[in-house]
Amino acid sequence: AASDGRTAILAFEMNGQPLPIEHGYPVRLVVAGLYGFVSATKWLTKIRLTTWEDFHGYWIPRGWAERAPIKTQSRIDVPRSGARLEAGTVAIGGVAWAPTKGISAVQISVDDGPWQPATLGAVATKETWAQWRFDWAATPGKHTVAVQAIDSFGVTQTAERRAPDPDGATGHHTIRVEVR
Repeated sequence: AASDGRTAILAFEMNGQPLPIEHGYPVRLVVAGLYGFVSATKWLTKIRLTTWEDFHGYWIPRGWAERAPIKTQSRIDVPRSGARLEAGTVAIGGVAWAPTKGISAVQISVDDGPWQPATLGAVATKETWAQWRFDWAATPGKHTVAVQAIDSFGVTQTAERRAPDPDGATGHHTIRVEVR
């Protein structure tokens, strides 16, 4: 992963100050597109350059995937699941990510209806999260809202629900709301 062209950084500062302990002091490793055991490693004190074949980190013998690329995912941040809303235009918003691939679109489905396009915010790079927004014409009743992302290669996030182990959760994030 250190030589395949992806962005990798060693962070020792945050906002011009030494990295706080809770964020990984003295140094934190961040490698675009990989989950925590090979990226976002906190409290880094040494680095050993090796190959996948010659070294198995802490999580591999415990059943987690060796390479663990981050999957295309999305989530709804507002409104919260369980919210009681007023009928009319309701802003639904959240984030989507597909590090090293980028996000080209986000879609919303209400009550298993057709997928509708959300509006994407400005994205700094293909390695950063994309914020999105959807203005929903909410009608009275109980509703389920789902989100899915599409990466820059046109591949849609899978609907198949899987647990985080061994190599990352999948499935559409959904919320349930009640509109009065």
